[in-house]
Amino acid sequence: MKKQIITAAMTLGIMATGFSNQADAHELTYKVQSGDTLWKIATTNNLSVPDIMQYNNLSVSTIYPGQELSLLAPHSHEIGQQTATYTVKSGDSLSLIAKILHTTVIELKTLNNLTSDVIQIGQLLKVPAGTQTAPEPTPASAKTYTVQSGDTLWRVATSNGLTVTQLKSYNNLTSDFLRVGQVLQLTPGTTVEPAPVPAPTPVPEVAPFNADALIAEGKKYNGVQYVWGGNTPAGFDCSGFLKYVFNTQGITIPRTVATIWAAATPISAPQKGDLVFFTTYAPGASHAGIYLGDNKFLHAGSSTGVTISDMNNSYWKSRYLGAKSLQ
Repeated sequence: MKKQIITAAMTLGIMATGFSNQADAHELTYKVQSGDTLWKIATTNNLSVPDIMQYNNLSVSTIYPGQELSLLAPHSHEIGQQTATYTVKSGDSLSLIAKILHTTVIELKTLNNLTSDVIQIGQLLKVPAGTQTAPEPTPASAKTYTVQSGDTLWRVATSNGLTVTQLKSYNNLTSDFLRVGQVLQLTPGTTVEPAPVPAPTPVPEVAPFNADALIAEGKKYNGVQYVWGGNTPAGFDCSGFLKYVFNTQGITIPRTVATIWAAATPISAPQKGDLVFFTTYAPGASHAGIYLGDNKFLHAGSSTGVTISDMNNSYWKSRYLGAKSLQ
C-alpha cells in the first residue's frame, strides 16, 4: 500500500512539473504547427508579422512545422534588463498600456510574471526602460490642442479623455491624418478664441499638401539600400520610407503598411502623391509606394532599395490591391 501511494505521488509530481515548464515556454516561444503562417501566429499573439520576423531574424516569411519562434523582442531576453514602472489607472488594460508605451502585452506579462490579463487600479507594473509614454494630458480647461511632431489622433484623444470618434466629430475630420501645427477642437461647438491682447495671437497655418514637393523629396533617396525596420536615409524599409518622406512635408502617418491602409481614404484611381498598395509576403496590404503618374510608383523594395517601378509589370500588376489618399 505504501509503495502505491509513493508511486502515485511521484507520478503527480512529474505531471505537475511538466505542465509548469510547458506554460513558461508558451509565454516566450511558439512551436510552429502544420498549417501555420506568420500572419496567423502574429494575430493570435497580438503581434505583427514584421515583429515576429524581426524578433527571429527572419529574412523571408517561410516557416516549417516544429520551428520555435520567439514572441519577445530580443532585448526582452537580456539578463539584467533595465525597467521603469507604470501605475495602472482607471480604464487601463494591458493592451492599452502596451500601445501607450510602444511595447507588447507579452513583454509586460513576462516582466511582471503575470499569468492573466487582469490588472488593478493602483497596481505598479514594470515596463521596459526608455519606453515612450503618451504626452501629458491637456488641462481640463483647454479647448484646443496644437498638433506636435509624432502626434496621432489616438494619442491626442487618449491624452484628453476623448475617443478618436469624438475628436474627429468635433473637428469634422474624414481621415485619421494630422499635420504639425494643426489646431484641434477638444470640445464640441467651440472655436479658437483670441488671446486677451489688442491683436489676436496668430494661429499657425498648415501648409497645403503639395504632391510635387512630396515626390521631389522622395526621389532624393533613390538608390538608398533596403534595411528591415529602417526609417532613415541610412536605410529604409517599405513603410519607414513612406513615413520619413511624408514627415518632411509635415504629415504624420502610421508606421506599418497595414495601419496606413486602414487609416487612409479609398479612391477609385490614384493621382500623383497618392499611395498604391500591394499584397506581397502576407495577406492584405503588405507593401506600398507613392504614385508618380503614368502607372509608375516610388517605393523601397526589399531587393532593390528605393526605386521607381512600373505597376504594369507582371510582378506588381498581379499583386496590386488598390489606391488610397492621405488628403
